Amino acid sequence: MAEASTEYPITLSIDYPDRNLNKLTTFFRLLWAIPIWIVLGLLVGTAFAWEEEPSTFEGFGVGLFVILPTLLMILFRQKYPKWWYDWNLAIAGFATRFLAYLALLRDEYPSTDEEQAVHLDIPYPNVRDDLNRWLPLVKWFLAIPHYIVLFFLAIAAIVVVIVSWFAILFTGRYPQDLFDFVVGVFRWYLRVVAYAFLLTTDRYPPFRLSQ
Repeated sequence: MAEASTEYPITLSIDYPDRNLNKLTTFFRLLWAIPIWIVLGLLVGTAFAWEEEPSTFEGFGVGLFVILPTLLMILFRQKYPKWWYDWNLAIAGFATRFLAYLALLRDEYPSTDEEQAVHLDIPYPNVRDDLNRWLPLVKWFLAIPHYIVLFFLAIAAIVVVIVSWFAILFTGRYPQDLFDFVVGVFRWYLRVVAYAFLLTTDRYPPFRLSQ
C-alpha cells in the first residue's frame, strides 16, 4: 500500500537571493515600502467599507479576504465561488510579496499581480468531495494552538529580520539559515490562514516550518 503524502496542500517558497542585496534600499526599507503599504492599506479600507454597506458582501476576519460569505456558501450551498477563491489567492500572493520585501527577503519592489520570486500555491477545493460543510464553523477555534505558537514565532522573526538588516548592510547577504527561518514562519502562517479563514482545506496544519 502506498504511503499517504505528508506534504501539506498549501505551499510557499521564496527564492533565496544568491547575490548581493541592495544596501541602500535595505537601509531605507521601511520608507521604500510606504507606497505599496498604502496600496495594501487602501485595499483593507475597501474591505472594511464593504462591511458598512448592507448591499455588498463582507471582507470579514483577516482584512482583505472574503471569509464570512465563503463560510456561508460552503455551509448552505456546498460551493466555493471561483472568483472569491481567485481574489483570496491574488491577495494572499500580493500580501506575501509585500511581507517578503518588508522582511528584506527580496529587494525587488513587490508587484501587485506578478509572482516574482514568491511562489505560493493554495489549491482550489472540490467542496462536495474535499470539505466538510460544518467544519468551517469551528476551524478558527481549532487553530488556537497555532495562534499561540505563531505569536512567539512572529517575535522571533522580527528579531531575525533586524539581525539580517545589519548582516546585509555589512556583507550584502541575507544569512541562509535566517532566511529559511523567516520563510518558514510565513509558510506556517499561510497554512493556518488557508485552513481557518480561507477554508480551502480540511487538513489540519502541521506544526513545522518546512513544506
